[in-house]
Amino acid sequence: MTAYLHQLFSIGFYKRTQGRVARQVTFYAIAIAIAVGSYSLMTWMQANGSENANALAVPVSVGVFALGAWAAFRLVQLPTFADFLISVEAEMNKVTWPKRGELWRASVVVILTIFVLAALLYLYDLVWSNLLNTLLSIGG
Repeated sequence: MTAYLHQLFSIGFYKRTQGRVARQVTFYAIAIAIAVGSYSLMTWMQANGSENANALAVPVSVGVFALGAWAAFRLVQLPTFADFLISVEAEMNKVTWPKRGELWRASVVVILTIFVLAALLYLYDLVWSNLLNTLLSIGG
């Protein structure tokens, strides 16, 4: 925690050229979550507050977003987290992605398997429910 607090108030970049895509995607995902939370805070303040709270709703939510975005930016620069994101991007670059035809065939196999298993489970459910209903009608 103390390392993050120290990093929070620094302005440098850690390994600036490495893991840029992973860091950017992570930062934007966190920033979107913070923006949604800030907007929710603003609407809550406007709905539940007095006239003074309504006047402060927008500046407070903008301030929360600005502080949260800065904290998210510094988080992706934290050495341990940045090293993790750098290694994630390096591993993603090693992945062999399927071609369109292979992806289509694999998707069809998965979807058909799901439908077959759903039908099988439905048949099992039908058989067991009929069996148990028959046993209950005989016994009671």
